Amino acid sequence: MEYINLVFEEVYKIFFLLVPVLVSVAMIVWLDRRVWAFVQKRQGPNVVGPFGLLQSLADALKYIFKEIIIPASSNKIIFILAPIITMTLALIAWAVIPFGENQVLANINVGILYIFAVSSLGVYGIIMGGWASNSKYPFLGSIRSAAQMVSYEVSIGIIIINVLLCVGSLNLSDIVLAQQNIWFIIPLFPMFVIFFISSLAETNRPPFDLPEAEAELVAGYQTEYSGMMYAMFWLGEYANILLMCALGSILFLGGWLSPVDLYPFNLIPGAVWLIFKILLLFFLFALVKAVVPRYRYDQLMRLGWKIFLPLSLTYVILTASYLFYFNLLPTI
Repeated sequence: MEYINLVFEEVYKIFFLLVPVLVSVAMIVWLDRRVWAFVQKRQGPNVVGPFGLLQSLADALKYIFKEIIIPASSNKIIFILAPIITMTLALIAWAVIPFGENQVLANINVGILYIFAVSSLGVYGIIMGGWASNSKYPFLGSIRSAAQMVSYEVSIGIIIINVLLCVGSLNLSDIVLAQQNIWFIIPLFPMFVIFFISSLAETNRPPFDLPEAEAELVAGYQTEYSGMMYAMFWLGEYANILLMCALGSILFLGGWLSPVDLYPFNLIPGAVWLIFKILLLFFLFALVKAVVPRYRYDQLMRLGWKIFLPLSLTYVILTASYLFYFNLLPTI
Protein backbone atom coordinates (compact mmCIF):
# COMPACT_ATOMS: atom_id res chain seq x y z
CA MET A 1 0.00 0.00 0.00
CA GLU A 2 2.86 2.36 0.83
CA TYR A 3 4.40 1.69 -2.59
CA ILE A 4 1.10 2.50 -4.35
CA ASN A 5 0.79 5.76 -2.40
CA LEU A 6 4.35 6.66 -3.40
CA VAL A 7 3.56 6.02 -7.07
CA PHE A 8 0.41 8.15 -6.89
CA GLU A 9 2.37 10.93 -5.19
CA GLU A 10 4.98 10.95 -7.98
CA VAL A 11 2.28 10.87 -10.67
CA TYR A 12 0.58 13.81 -8.96
CA LYS A 13 3.86 15.77 -8.95
CA ILE A 14 4.44 15.05 -12.65
CA PHE A 15 0.86 16.06 -13.49
CA PHE A 16 1.18 19.22 -11.39
CA LEU A 17 4.33 20.16 -13.34
CA LEU A 18 3.32 19.23 -16.90
CA VAL A 19 -0.16 20.79 -16.96
CA PRO A 20 1.08 24.33 -16.12
CA VAL A 21 3.91 23.92 -18.67
CA LEU A 22 1.47 22.91 -21.43
CA VAL A 23 -0.93 25.74 -20.54
CA SER A 24 1.98 28.18 -20.46
CA VAL A 25 3.09 27.02 -23.91
CA ALA A 26 -0.38 27.75 -25.29
CA MET A 27 -0.55 31.22 -23.74
CA ILE A 28 3.05 32.11 -24.55
CA VAL A 29 2.18 31.91 -28.25
CA TRP A 30 -0.40 34.64 -27.64
CA LEU A 31 2.28 36.79 -25.96
CA ASP A 32 4.68 36.07 -28.84
CA ARG A 33 2.15 37.31 -31.39
CA ARG A 34 1.24 40.38 -29.37
CA VAL A 35 4.88 41.45 -29.14
CA TRP A 36 5.33 41.11 -32.93
CA ALA A 37 2.12 43.08 -33.50
CA PHE A 38 3.19 45.87 -31.12
CA VAL A 39 6.71 46.21 -32.57
CA GLN A 40 5.63 46.04 -36.22
CA LYS A 41 2.47 48.14 -35.67
CA ARG A 42 0.05 45.58 -37.04
CA GLN A 43 -3.03 43.80 -35.75
CA GLY A 44 -2.26 40.90 -33.43
CA PRO A 45 -4.51 37.94 -32.58
CA ASN A 46 -7.29 40.02 -31.05
CA VAL A 47 -10.42 38.49 -32.55
CA VAL A 48 -11.22 35.50 -30.31
CA GLY A 49 -12.09 36.53 -26.76
CA PRO A 50 -11.01 39.64 -24.84
CA PHE A 51 -7.59 40.83 -26.06
CA GLY A 52 -7.43 37.66 -28.15
CA LEU A 53 -6.84 35.52 -25.05
CA LEU A 54 -8.86 32.66 -26.51
CA GLN A 55 -6.89 32.63 -29.76
CA SER A 56 -4.62 29.84 -28.51
CA LEU A 57 -7.68 27.77 -27.58
CA ALA A 58 -9.10 28.32 -31.07
CA ASP A 59 -5.79 27.21 -32.60
CA ALA A 60 -5.75 24.10 -30.39
CA LEU A 61 -9.26 23.14 -31.50
CA LYS A 62 -8.25 23.65 -35.12
CA TYR A 63 -5.30 21.28 -34.75
CA ILE A 64 -7.39 18.68 -32.90
CA PHE A 65 -10.07 18.48 -35.59
CA LYS A 66 -7.79 18.92 -38.59
CA GLU A 67 -7.11 15.76 -40.60
CA ILE A 68 -3.74 14.08 -40.13
CA ILE A 69 -2.25 13.26 -43.54
CA ILE A 70 0.65 10.82 -43.81
CA PRO A 71 2.46 10.87 -47.19
CA ALA A 72 2.18 7.57 -49.05
CA SER A 73 5.92 7.40 -49.75
CA SER A 74 7.01 8.24 -46.18
CA ASN A 75 8.43 5.89 -43.57
CA LYS A 76 5.22 5.85 -41.59
CA ILE A 77 6.51 4.57 -38.23
CA ILE A 78 9.35 7.10 -38.00
CA PHE A 79 7.09 9.82 -39.44
CA ILE A 80 4.66 9.30 -36.54
CA LEU A 81 7.35 8.89 -33.87
CA ALA A 82 9.23 12.11 -34.76
CA PRO A 83 6.78 14.68 -33.27
CA ILE A 84 6.11 12.44 -30.26
CA ILE A 85 9.85 12.28 -29.48
CA THR A 86 10.25 16.04 -29.96
CA MET A 87 7.42 16.91 -27.57
CA THR A 88 8.35 14.24 -24.98
CA LEU A 89 11.99 15.33 -24.76
CA ALA A 90 10.95 18.98 -24.43
CA LEU A 91 8.67 18.14 -21.48
CA ILE A 92 10.83 15.70 -19.50
CA ALA A 93 13.63 18.26 -19.25
CA TRP A 94 11.42 20.31 -16.89
CA ALA A 95 11.77 17.60 -14.22
CA VAL A 96 14.96 19.18 -12.81
CA ILE A 97 13.96 22.87 -13.00
CA PRO A 98 13.71 24.23 -9.40
CA PHE A 99 10.92 26.76 -8.81
CA GLY A 100 12.06 27.36 -5.24
CA GLU A 101 14.14 25.81 -2.51
CA ASN A 102 13.06 22.14 -2.36
CA GLN A 103 10.41 22.87 -5.02
CA VAL A 104 11.66 20.59 -7.77
CA LEU A 105 10.41 17.29 -9.16
CA ALA A 106 13.86 15.65 -9.31
CA ASN A 107 16.62 17.39 -7.36
CA ILE A 108 19.50 15.40 -8.89
CA ASN A 109 23.16 16.30 -8.44
CA VAL A 110 23.81 16.46 -12.19
CA GLY A 111 20.76 18.52 -13.17
CA ILE A 112 22.65 20.73 -15.62
CA LEU A 113 24.05 17.68 -17.42
CA TYR A 114 20.56 16.17 -17.56
CA ILE A 115 19.15 19.25 -19.30
CA PHE A 116 22.13 19.41 -21.64
CA ALA A 117 21.71 15.73 -22.56
CA VAL A 118 17.94 15.94 -23.10
CA SER A 119 18.17 19.13 -25.18
CA SER A 120 20.90 17.50 -27.29
CA LEU A 121 18.59 14.57 -28.05
CA GLY A 122 15.90 16.98 -29.30
CA VAL A 123 17.58 17.13 -32.70
CA TYR A 124 16.65 13.49 -33.31
CA GLY A 125 12.95 14.27 -33.57
CA ILE A 126 13.62 16.91 -36.23
CA ILE A 127 16.02 14.67 -38.19
CA MET A 128 13.56 11.77 -38.05
CA GLY A 129 10.68 13.96 -39.23
CA GLY A 130 12.68 15.43 -42.11
CA TRP A 131 14.09 12.10 -43.30
CA ALA A 132 10.87 10.08 -42.89
CA SER A 133 8.87 12.60 -44.96
CA ASN A 134 10.74 11.44 -48.08
CA SER A 135 10.67 14.96 -49.52
CA LYS A 136 13.54 17.26 -50.38
CA TYR A 137 12.45 20.33 -48.41
CA PRO A 138 11.94 18.52 -45.06
CA PHE A 139 15.20 16.63 -45.62
CA LEU A 140 17.15 19.84 -46.22
CA GLY A 141 15.55 21.40 -43.13
CA SER A 142 16.53 18.43 -40.96
CA ILE A 143 20.14 18.55 -42.20
CA ARG A 144 20.31 22.26 -41.41
CA SER A 145 18.89 21.64 -37.95
CA ALA A 146 21.43 18.90 -37.15
CA ALA A 147 24.39 21.11 -38.07
CA GLN A 148 22.91 24.17 -36.35
CA MET A 149 22.01 22.52 -33.03
CA VAL A 150 25.33 20.67 -32.76
CA SER A 151 27.27 23.87 -33.50
CA TYR A 152 25.58 25.99 -30.86
CA GLU A 153 25.44 23.27 -28.22
CA VAL A 154 29.24 23.46 -28.15
CA SER A 155 29.09 27.16 -27.24
CA ILE A 156 26.36 26.61 -24.64
CA GLY A 157 28.37 23.80 -23.05
CA ILE A 158 31.48 25.98 -22.71
CA ILE A 159 29.39 28.89 -21.36
CA ILE A 160 27.98 26.59 -18.67
CA ILE A 161 31.57 25.72 -17.64
CA ASN A 162 32.03 29.36 -16.57
CA VAL A 163 29.07 29.04 -14.20
CA LEU A 164 30.23 25.67 -12.88
CA LEU A 165 33.67 27.12 -12.11
CA CYS A 166 31.99 29.72 -9.91
CA VAL A 167 29.68 27.25 -8.16
CA GLY A 168 31.50 23.92 -8.00
CA SER A 169 28.27 21.94 -8.41
CA LEU A 170 26.10 20.58 -11.24
CA ASN A 171 22.94 20.86 -9.13
CA LEU A 172 20.60 23.62 -10.35
CA SER A 173 19.47 24.53 -6.84
CA ASP A 174 23.11 24.96 -5.76
CA ILE A 175 23.69 27.23 -8.77
CA VAL A 176 20.78 29.44 -7.67
CA LEU A 177 21.90 29.56 -4.02
CA ALA A 178 25.43 30.52 -5.09
CA GLN A 179 23.99 33.79 -6.47
CA GLN A 180 22.63 35.09 -3.17
CA ASN A 181 25.31 37.81 -3.03
CA ILE A 182 25.62 38.61 -6.74
CA TRP A 183 23.85 37.29 -9.83
CA PHE A 184 26.19 35.74 -12.37
CA ILE A 185 24.89 38.05 -15.12
CA ILE A 186 27.15 40.77 -13.65
CA PRO A 187 30.57 39.03 -13.76
CA LEU A 188 29.60 36.81 -16.72
CA PHE A 189 27.64 39.32 -18.79
CA PRO A 190 29.43 38.53 -22.12
CA MET A 191 28.61 34.84 -21.54
CA PHE A 192 24.97 35.72 -20.87
CA VAL A 193 24.76 37.53 -24.23
CA ILE A 194 26.34 34.57 -26.07
CA PHE A 195 24.09 32.14 -24.17
CA PHE A 196 21.00 34.12 -25.19
CA ILE A 197 21.98 34.21 -28.88
CA SER A 198 22.98 30.53 -28.81
CA SER A 199 19.59 29.70 -27.26
CA LEU A 200 17.90 31.36 -30.24
CA ALA A 201 19.86 29.07 -32.57
CA GLU A 202 19.34 26.01 -30.35
CA THR A 203 15.55 26.44 -30.45
CA ASN A 204 15.39 27.39 -34.16
CA ARG A 205 14.10 30.87 -33.37
CA PRO A 206 14.55 33.85 -35.72
CA PRO A 207 16.97 35.07 -36.91
CA PHE A 208 18.24 31.46 -36.88
CA ASP A 209 15.07 29.64 -38.06
CA LEU A 210 16.88 28.13 -41.04
CA PRO A 211 15.49 24.57 -40.53
CA GLU A 212 11.95 25.84 -41.16
CA ALA A 213 12.68 28.86 -43.36
CA GLU A 214 9.37 29.36 -45.17
CA ALA A 215 10.95 31.59 -47.83
CA GLU A 216 13.32 28.79 -48.86
CA LEU A 217 12.00 25.43 -47.63
CA VAL A 218 8.18 25.94 -47.45
CA ALA A 219 8.20 24.95 -43.74
CA GLY A 220 11.34 22.85 -43.57
CA TYR A 221 11.18 19.64 -41.58
CA GLN A 222 7.46 20.29 -40.77
CA THR A 223 6.33 20.64 -44.40
CA GLU A 224 4.53 17.28 -44.64
CA TYR A 225 2.92 17.41 -41.19
CA SER A 226 -0.62 18.48 -40.33
CA GLY A 227 -3.13 18.37 -37.50
CA MET A 228 -2.02 17.23 -34.06
CA MET A 229 1.28 15.87 -35.37
CA TYR A 230 2.23 19.37 -36.50
CA ALA A 231 0.97 20.72 -33.15
CA MET A 232 3.34 18.34 -31.30
CA PHE A 233 6.31 19.88 -33.11
CA TRP A 234 4.91 23.29 -32.24
CA LEU A 235 4.43 22.37 -28.55
CA GLY A 236 7.93 20.90 -28.38
CA GLU A 237 9.45 24.02 -29.92
CA TYR A 238 7.80 26.42 -27.48
CA ALA A 239 8.41 24.15 -24.48
CA ASN A 240 12.10 24.18 -25.46
CA ILE A 241 12.05 27.97 -25.72
CA LEU A 242 10.57 28.28 -22.22
CA LEU A 243 13.12 25.72 -20.97
CA MET A 244 16.03 27.77 -22.30
CA CYS A 245 14.52 30.90 -20.73
CA ALA A 246 14.25 29.02 -17.41
CA LEU A 247 17.84 27.78 -17.73
CA GLY A 248 19.07 31.30 -18.50
CA SER A 249 17.20 32.61 -15.45
CA ILE A 250 18.76 29.95 -13.21
CA LEU A 251 22.30 30.29 -14.55
CA PHE A 252 22.53 34.09 -14.73
CA LEU A 253 19.53 35.79 -13.09
CA GLY A 254 19.43 34.12 -9.69
CA GLY A 255 16.56 31.71 -10.40
CA TRP A 256 13.89 32.09 -7.73
CA LEU A 257 15.90 34.65 -5.73
CA SER A 258 14.53 38.17 -5.23
CA PRO A 259 16.53 41.03 -6.81
CA VAL A 260 16.85 42.67 -3.38
CA ASP A 261 16.32 41.16 0.05
CA LEU A 262 14.11 44.01 1.21
CA TYR A 263 10.43 44.47 2.04
CA PRO A 264 8.12 43.97 0.11
CA PHE A 265 10.23 42.10 -2.48
CA ASN A 266 11.22 39.36 -0.06
CA LEU A 267 7.53 38.53 0.55
CA ILE A 268 6.96 37.48 -3.06
CA PRO A 269 7.23 33.67 -3.51
CA GLY A 270 10.35 32.42 -5.30
CA ALA A 271 8.30 30.68 -8.01
CA VAL A 272 6.78 34.05 -8.94
CA TRP A 273 10.24 35.60 -9.34
CA LEU A 274 11.38 32.70 -11.54
CA ILE A 275 8.27 32.94 -13.74
CA PHE A 276 8.77 36.70 -14.06
CA LYS A 277 12.39 36.20 -15.18
CA ILE A 278 11.33 33.51 -17.68
CA LEU A 279 8.74 35.89 -19.15
CA LEU A 280 11.34 38.68 -19.33
CA LEU A 281 13.72 36.48 -21.34
CA PHE A 282 10.87 35.26 -23.52
CA PHE A 283 9.93 38.87 -24.24
CA LEU A 284 13.48 39.35 -25.56
CA PHE A 285 13.06 36.19 -27.68
CA ALA A 286 9.87 37.62 -29.21
CA LEU A 287 11.45 41.05 -29.68
CA VAL A 288 14.36 39.57 -31.66
CA LYS A 289 11.92 37.77 -33.96
CA ALA A 290 10.10 41.01 -34.70
CA VAL A 291 13.23 43.11 -35.29
CA VAL A 292 16.14 41.04 -36.67
CA PRO A 293 16.11 39.65 -40.24
CA ARG A 294 17.01 36.01 -40.94
CA TYR A 295 20.68 35.08 -41.28
CA ARG A 296 22.14 33.22 -44.23
CA TYR A 297 23.29 29.70 -43.40
CA ASP A 298 26.97 30.48 -43.89
CA GLN A 299 26.62 33.47 -41.53
CA LEU A 300 24.98 31.21 -38.96
CA MET A 301 27.83 28.69 -39.04
CA ARG A 302 30.53 31.38 -39.02
CA LEU A 303 28.99 33.07 -35.98
CA GLY A 304 28.95 29.82 -34.03
CA TRP A 305 32.37 28.40 -34.88
CA LYS A 306 34.53 31.47 -35.57
CA ILE A 307 33.14 33.99 -33.07
CA PHE A 308 31.23 32.36 -30.20
CA LEU A 309 33.50 29.34 -29.73
CA PRO A 310 36.79 31.32 -29.40
CA LEU A 311 35.12 33.95 -27.19
CA SER A 312 33.59 31.39 -24.82
CA LEU A 313 36.86 29.44 -24.59
CA THR A 314 38.79 32.63 -23.84
CA TYR A 315 36.31 33.58 -21.12
CA VAL A 316 36.64 30.15 -19.49
CA ILE A 317 40.41 30.73 -19.24
CA LEU A 318 39.89 34.24 -17.82
CA THR A 319 37.30 33.03 -15.29
CA ALA A 320 39.46 30.12 -14.13
CA SER A 321 42.55 32.34 -13.89
CA TYR A 322 40.73 35.00 -11.86
CA LEU A 323 39.22 32.48 -9.44
CA PHE A 324 42.56 30.68 -9.03
CA TYR A 325 44.59 33.88 -8.52
CA PHE A 326 42.25 35.21 -5.82
CA ASN A 327 41.78 31.73 -4.28
CA LEU A 328 38.03 31.80 -5.00
CA LEU A 329 37.69 28.38 -6.63
CA PRO A 330 34.86 26.48 -4.86
CA THR A 331 35.64 23.28 -2.98
CA ILE A 332 33.71 20.27 -4.28
